Amino acid sequence: MALDSTLKRHDTLMPQRLGGMRKGTMLALLVHVGLVIALAFGVAWRSQTPTAVSAELWSAVPQVAAPKPVDPPTPAPPPPKPAPKAEEPPKPTQAQIDAQIALEREKAERKQRELAEQQERKEKERLEREKAEKLAAQKQRELEARRQKEEEARQAKLREDNLKRMMSQAGTGPATSTGTAARDAAPSASYAGRIVARVKPHILLTDEVPGNPAAVVELRCAPDGAIVGRRLVKSSGNKDWDEAVLRAIDRTDGLPRDVDGRVPSSIEITFRPRE
Repeated sequence: MALDSTLKRHDTLMPQRLGGMRKGTMLALLVHVGLVIALAFGVAWRSQTPTAVSAELWSAVPQVAAPKPVDPPTPAPPPPKPAPKAEEPPKPTQAQIDAQIALEREKAERKQRELAEQQERKEKERLEREKAEKLAAQKQRELEARRQKEEEARQAKLREDNLKRMMSQAGTGPATSTGTAARDAAPSASYAGRIVARVKPHILLTDEVPGNPAAVVELRCAPDGAIVGRRLVKSSGNKDWDEAVLRAIDRTDGLPRDVDGRVPSSIEITFRPRE
């Protein structure tokens, strides 16, 4: 804005300065004419009494205002200094590389050994646990078998004692006697069917027995009908049916009396699934 005001002021003063220059030129010419006249009078003065003359001097050259000093150009900023290069780390030597590889290999091998040892410990613990479980199960089975055997022996002895006691009370010998004493009369024709009807409700089977196999069982009874012994005389060929019949006999309280009111001491009965 200062430069603009200076230029405007310079443009305003230019016509005035030009007018001043014309006036100065005319004054200069007048002065020269005056000088010539003065010289002429001076020469004449030599012969005549000089006449006083006054002259007013003006500047012959017009004065022009000096231009406004121009500000020196702003120096360009210096170029940025290049960033210092990062120092590259020294390259490892071959020995260092080999040492690092050996260290990594050792770590991997150690980890693999630890995993293998851990897996081996787990497998060993599993085998020991299975062995302990099998041993405990075997001991339990042996204990149950021994208890069952003892129970069967106790039941057999109890039946034998009951048979002896009953026979002694009846005044007759046991069923296995081979003497010539009077024998029990043969049972009636319907007696076997009555025994089957008494035992069969106690037969329990989950699966159907194929065919109609026959299991022949010998029953030994006390005079009051209590069953004191049973023996499989002839198997039916189906183990499940044979065992089901024997278990049903054990569940039966006693045998019914025959038509004569007596219970035979020994009788063989045939059991079939479908009768």
